[in-house]
Amino acid sequence: MSGSFDVVLDDGKNKKRVHLNRSYYGLYICPMIWRELDNFSSGSVCMVLASNKYDEADYYRDYADFMNARSQG
Repeated sequence: MSGSFDVVLDDGKNKKRVHLNRSYYGLYICPMIWRELDNFSSGSVCMVLASNKYDEADYYRDYADFMNARSQG
């Protein structure tokens, strides 16, 4: 969209930081990946597309809960 920002991806074992700074690049994040967005440049716009309608119950808001679900799956 515009500007730049970082996406930190965490699968429970490994972390990777991806810097997005081109409006024509996208990033696919598969299910059960913890993600954090940070390091936004001034005026940045991030667009998120999803395959399903938003449902609050589908998301982990606590990292410990996420890690517990990863270890059980």
